[in-house]
Amino acid sequence: MMKKLTIALLMGGASSEREVSLKSGNQVYNALDKEKYNVVRYDPKEDLPKLIADAPKIDAAMVILHGRYGEDGTVQGLLELLGIPYQGSGVLGSAAAMNKLASKKLYEQADILVPPYLAFHKNDTIDIDICDLQIGFPIVVKPVEGGSSIGMSIVSNKKDLQVAAQKAFEYDHTIVFEKYIKGTEITGGVIGNNEPEPLPLIEIVPGKDYSFFDYEAKYKAGATQEICPAGINHSQTVKAQSLAVKAHQALFCKGYSRTDMIVNSEGEIFVLETNTIPGMTPTSLLPQAAQVHGLSFSKLLDRLIELGIEEHGRRA
Repeated sequence: MMKKLTIALLMGGASSEREVSLKSGNQVYNALDKEKYNVVRYDPKEDLPKLIADAPKIDAAMVILHGRYGEDGTVQGLLELLGIPYQGSGVLGSAAAMNKLASKKLYEQADILVPPYLAFHKNDTIDIDICDLQIGFPIVVKPVEGGSSIGMSIVSNKKDLQVAAQKAFEYDHTIVFEKYIKGTEITGGVIGNNEPEPLPLIEIVPGKDYSFFDYEAKYKAGATQEICPAGINHSQTVKAQSLAVKAHQALFCKGYSRTDMIVNSEGEIFVLETNTIPGMTPTSLLPQAAQVHGLSFSKLLDRLIELGIEEHGRRA
């Protein structure tokens, strides 16, 4: 009988997405096969000294942290220093995907279509007429670093733009204005290190009470309809899955990722952003797609741990 692996499950943290992380972490804990793993939970907000002390006896980490200090390469750097393998992207991929401005520039380098956008720092003067001219309303306003749509707004007129900018600046010193693309919202998961494989696409249909897939639409039961496989045609499906892989590679991601896209009425597919630690409850988007692909939640976690150990061995 193979010896059990000791898994450090990192959950909680200090970002604005702490509660989501705790919920995901508890469900990951329940799904990890206790016949294979001894699972020890660590909350980086309080338990970093314990994690460092325990490092020699940890075989791998599952990082179920969202937002700053968890998804941005910070904790990945610590795990590298401690010699602990972990699932998902390394320092570079995590940081590139977390920063929406950096990721847009890398997408553009890879000839991936993105909505027109402008970036502003906290002390910049925002000329609303120029924004209207260069982007056009409606405009999506969001912090450069952040997740779960926290601090995000969709603005349809000039008078509300400054208010939306101030709201986004509460969460970051740099924000992005992005052209709102009307169309079918889809998301594409990818699994793998050097030869990433696309998962079935999911179509996201927020309920009539939501103008977009915001925090409540993401996490309130029944607020959003999620259709897998997505109801788009075959050629669009193939193209979107290819874009999910291309985005994953453009951002130097490893292990797994989930890329959000919009298909407009002309059939053009715009890439919005890539998540390196997507929601990880059994009903979250990537695990849903994995289930349709034939991977149960428990088997998905096994695969991510394997990929993390494999990538750690390659780097070492």
